[in-house]
Amino acid sequence: MELVKKKDVLAAYAALKQVVTQTPLQYDGYLSQKYGCHVYLKREDLQKVRSFKIRGAYYAIKQLSEEQLKNGVVCASAGNHAQGVAYTCNEMNVPATIFMPTTTPNQKVSQVSFFGGEAVTIKLVGDTFDESADAAKQYADENNMAFIAPFNHADIIAGQGSLAVEVFDELNKSARSADYLFSAIGGGGLISGIAAYAKEESPDTLIVGVEPAGAASMKLSLDNDCVTPLAKVDKFVDGAAVKEVGDLNLAHVKAHVDELVQVDEGQVCSVILELYTKQAIVVEPAGALSVAALEQYKEAIKGKTVVCVISGGNNDINRMQEIEERSLMFEGLKHYFVVNFPQRAGALKEFVTNILGPRDDITKFEYTKKVNRGSGPVVIGILLADKADYPSLLERLAEFDANYIDLSQNQSLYTLLV
Repeated sequence: MELVKKKDVLAAYAALKQVVTQTPLQYDGYLSQKYGCHVYLKREDLQKVRSFKIRGAYYAIKQLSEEQLKNGVVCASAGNHAQGVAYTCNEMNVPATIFMPTTTPNQKVSQVSFFGGEAVTIKLVGDTFDESADAAKQYADENNMAFIAPFNHADIIAGQGSLAVEVFDELNKSARSADYLFSAIGGGGLISGIAAYAKEESPDTLIVGVEPAGAASMKLSLDNDCVTPLAKVDKFVDGAAVKEVGDLNLAHVKAHVDELVQVDEGQVCSVILELYTKQAIVVEPAGALSVAALEQYKEAIKGKTVVCVISGGNNDINRMQEIEERSLMFEGLKHYFVVNFPQRAGALKEFVTNILGPRDDITKFEYTKKVNRGSGPVVIGILLADKADYPSLLERLAEFDANYIDLSQNQSLYTLLV
């Protein structure tokens, strides 16, 4: 299997130079102070379609013959890849049929329609990305149209790698070298292109691939030494929630990526909120992965020069409540319980006075009085002022109800009740 080389990435960079936005490599004073190092953010959230995906999509479509372009292209995507293909086809006046799962939020469908204009036809097929992708490939074969893969193709990899050319050019201008480069991994197209270029251009730079813990498909495939689909995928980090990586991407990671790390989805949420509140940077969950990994490397990166690729900023504002919720739970501040309350006057007052800490708060309280029963179950959410108070809260809860249920220990009950 032939891997993409530095020269291939440079060819893509030359073809894309006048097409894509050369996004800034931005020194981040807040993160640099927090981790005691020099952190630079590659701001692909400022790209034309608010993600790096336009790079690979445009370059791959540009390599097609006139006959192929006339027939049109097909792709499958629930988000950023679809937007990249849509924008490209609108610019190049190439007809495109874009397959998206039926579960895709309307906001993403409308964005694809906006970027694609009259050049794009959207088909909502299948409940999952895999079902949608299978339908897209079949449609492409039946209609003699080129299928634009989201990550498992040499042209896609070379196109995505063009952002690494910009990173190292900017570092060279200021006579700096990168000790670490962190990048998200979904299917593996981005990390493959970055690593292919970086390992020839700057072999001493440690390349770290970052996956969401609930969708670590690259780690599974590396552990098994072959492409292996995940049995279950947490779709929260939707831009990187891929069931199965590409074989070409796996080969690049094996050859060029130094380390893989998995980040809890709750940590990702905390970083999204931190980037927004501290620096007014809006990132999508996949875009926050690289920065989220810094916490696990905080000792290793002290005094070093670190580059984090902010891969995208297509975050749906309607998700912010869920993001805040997951962040608080990850930080150990928000907890949910099922607690049996005595069915008598004053029980709630007793709970607030004796069980809650003086600065704790109740965020959820669901209770229906049961006739002819001495007690009844309450679903209660508690927001702690300090996560260190959690063990003492549990002790007081046990005194109030020895059979209370901590919903963090029962995901099925949590999903049902919260």
